Amino acid sequence: MRHSAFILGLGCACAAILAMAWIWPWTRMPVITFLSYGMAALGLSVLMRAGQVSFGHAMYALISGYGAAYTVRAFPGADALAALAAGVLSAVIAGAVVAAFVSRYRGIFFGMLNLGISMVFYSLAGKLYTWTGGTDGLRFDRPRLFGMALDRSGFEWGMMLLALVLAMLCGWAVQRYFRSSAGQIAVAIRSNETRLEYIGLSARAALMEAYVLSSALVGIGGALLALAQGLMTPEGGYWLRSGEYVFIAILGGADHAIGAFLGAAAFELILLVGAAYFTNIWQIVLGVTLLIVIFFAPSGLVGRFRQSRLDKGMEGGKS
Repeated sequence: MRHSAFILGLGCACAAILAMAWIWPWTRMPVITFLSYGMAALGLSVLMRAGQVSFGHAMYALISGYGAAYTVRAFPGADALAALAAGVLSAVIAGAVVAAFVSRYRGIFFGMLNLGISMVFYSLAGKLYTWTGGTDGLRFDRPRLFGMALDRSGFEWGMMLLALVLAMLCGWAVQRYFRSSAGQIAVAIRSNETRLEYIGLSARAALMEAYVLSSALVGIGGALLALAQGLMTPEGGYWLRSGEYVFIAILGGADHAIGAFLGAAAFELILLVGAAYFTNIWQIVLGVTLLIVIFFAPSGLVGRFRQSRLDKGMEGGKS
């Protein structure tokens, strides 16, 4: 019954998103943005399950976005799906290389090492003007989507539907990962890594696997957003963007894959409301929101919802 209720709720949410995009066309890009951010935050949730936080994961959105942009510019007739695949592949390759180094470290050293590497990529993207367009970024023509040349409205609709489908597939895959033996090993890294080594399992190998999966998820979000905008700039890999991903993951909670998307939706809503009504102090709104979550829902929106259900169940049992 719980599974059916979850599927029904997910279907209603998707229907609401499609209806909103139909009534208010200007919401299509914010929807694509929140879904892209949600997939990136989902990658952070994978690492958080292992007790690790990366402050530099936006570099995989940067690498993937430029990979997609290069594909479209080099092959004018390329489909957006091919560009997306090329971008994600570049992020996965970079993630596998970086994972070989950072998987040796834990805690603050893990987070700061990722931050340092990401700032190297960000600096290179800003300096190598010939390759990246510098701070102006790299513009590219609107690619075909599913073999069709679409106008702006049709392309936004197609990208939004693609993002919605990919978000559901990624959420399902990550939830399966959480319940798999590999996901349970990742949890063991957070709780008792020494005992994990005693029973003959490699914590480093498990963390490398989680790291590569995380880089792929962030890469999907980065490439989707770049293709939807038709522009990729170095700002996509700045440490503030990494901080936003961490914020979203904390806000939504890492106990369930849906948490990343709840956090991304709340984050995008805060930005839209802040830009409309609190133009000069929207950062304060974000900070206050984070403080409220830390004090009253330390396990995020998903954790708070689960706790509420547990409390109701206990009250029902007593009565």
